[in-house]
Amino acid sequence: MGTVLYYFTFICYHFSMRRARLTYQGAFHHCMNRGHGGEMIFSGEKYKRLFLETLEKWSQRLKIRILAYCLMDNHYHLVIENSSGRMADFFKQINGEYGTVYRRLNGGKGYVFQGRYQSTVIQDEGYLLMVIAYVLANPVRSGLVADFEEYSWSSFGLYFQADPPDWLDCQLVESLYGTRRELVRHVRAWQIDKKSLPVMNTELGRVIATEEGLPVMRERFDRRSGRESVERKRGDDFGFEPIAKIFQEFSGKYDLDTEKLDYSTHRGKRYRWELLVYLKERGGLKYRELAMMPEFSDVKMSSLGKMYSDGKKWLTKKVK
Repeated sequence: MGTVLYYFTFICYHFSMRRARLTYQGAFHHCMNRGHGGEMIFSGEKYKRLFLETLEKWSQRLKIRILAYCLMDNHYHLVIENSSGRMADFFKQINGEYGTVYRRLNGGKGYVFQGRYQSTVIQDEGYLLMVIAYVLANPVRSGLVADFEEYSWSSFGLYFQADPPDWLDCQLVESLYGTRRELVRHVRAWQIDKKSLPVMNTELGRVIATEEGLPVMRERFDRRSGRESVERKRGDDFGFEPIAKIFQEFSGKYDLDTEKLDYSTHRGKRYRWELLVYLKERGGLKYRELAMMPEFSDVKMSSLGKMYSDGKKWLTKKVK
């Protein structure tokens, strides 16, 4: 019994101490994940296409901007913007969905990916230029091709084209480099020199930044969207219910995950109206605090008042 209690305590402590990733809405990231144990999870064209389809689907659903990608045989590289604040959901979906289909098609058991995805925050557009070039040069650095333009499974061939895919933000990448020639020049420099990215390890994770830029990034992280930060701010308020309790009861009432609802549907809108009323009246949240939450990240703060009124009318009608 004592041994069981020891391991239970250790596990609870371990998970409670796991650090939050350094991110915030609008942050740029270089992300990577490998096949578990080095498994060649993208070894054929079929699997690479399947992953790209999964990437397209969830980037559009969760409104995560994809700037660049490179698929190798046993890992992937992505350059993204956490544009909706839902980066964690995004990687949970793409890794989970691809992993499930991969095992069904390929057989085998166990994990497909090597744990949590690796994420590095990029300070600004100057470093973003560097990271995109590094990612596109990866096939040369790994010895797969002699020149990066020969590799079919990166996003390079989609930039500066007349009809780019709508899920890849070619416009931003093209504006950063200016011309295709300049993009090629940057990538060639990285494939020749084979340098590593200047990553710093901080208490909140990996960053590509200057020492001077770190305080700004930490401040943005501290003001990040999410109910955790709102919960922390309102911990001493008197007379209101805990935010976590409201979410738990609401999710249990309808058997749903509020962060995964499609709020563009009629049903999704009704649920969000009701949730907003509960958070405001039972939780005592102000509109600026509601605007910090993932469930309302796509709503202007000036529109939350009307949403609250609509929710009140809906609930009144529902009760009658």
